[in-house]
Amino acid sequence: MRDALGNVQSVLVLGGGSDIALATVHRLVERRARTVVLAAHHPDRLVDAADALRAAGATTVEVVPFDADATDTHSALVDDLFDRFGDFDVVLVAFGVLGDQARAEQDVAAALEIARVNYLGTVSVAVPVAHRLRAQGHGTIVALSSVAGERVRRSNFVYGSSKAGMDGFLQGLGDSLVGSGVKVLVVRPGFVRSKMTEGMDEAPLSTTPDAVADAIVTGLARGSETVWVPGALRYVMMVLRHVPRPIFRKLPL
Repeated sequence: MRDALGNVQSVLVLGGGSDIALATVHRLVERRARTVVLAAHHPDRLVDAADALRAAGATTVEVVPFDADATDTHSALVDDLFDRFGDFDVVLVAFGVLGDQARAEQDVAAALEIARVNYLGTVSVAVPVAHRLRAQGHGTIVALSSVAGERVRRSNFVYGSSKAGMDGFLQGLGDSLVGSGVKVLVVRPGFVRSKMTEGMDEAPLSTTPDAVADAIVTGLARGSETVWVPGALRYVMMVLRHVPRPIFRKLPL
């Protein structure tokens, strides 16, 4: 449970290898978070990250295996982690794949992988997490969505549609939890300069993992339901959502 000053004490990260997730956890540890569980597809790669969190002040840091695609294992994993570590103040859903749009348009398996991980994987973990948070009576699910899901563009419509589905599910989940003490914070960054986008051309209003982490921590403190990073994207998308489709498809997006 959060301390008397409202600071997060315990964090579970699903997708612990994410640059954004690690930057966020570091900020929470700097603000007195003491228990951190990093669930990652390659837990062996997070030894140094775990050591850095301990050095920053976390007293309990554990790295556990997690496969976003193995949906049949998610409920058991969530129950095990809550049973072992007790309450979590924040559960950060930070996994996802960008995929290859050109390949996904031709290869159904590639398209399904994007949809499975980004949408089905999120649903699969969020349902049991919400159940456990509701039972404890407090907590926040923080989920990394994307501005790409606000209006799906032809240049990345497979990824964008998976994020649109994820985003819609999380908004509905948040509405269903009103009055339970549990909240959902949906994070919508634009292009983030990270290992996920390494080698790609940057888009306008690009941002960094550190900037997204700062926005998440601020959003948690404010009790926000949605965070845009950078904030100007909220107004850009407000316009783009209402552009007529025949015109929208001609835009260089």
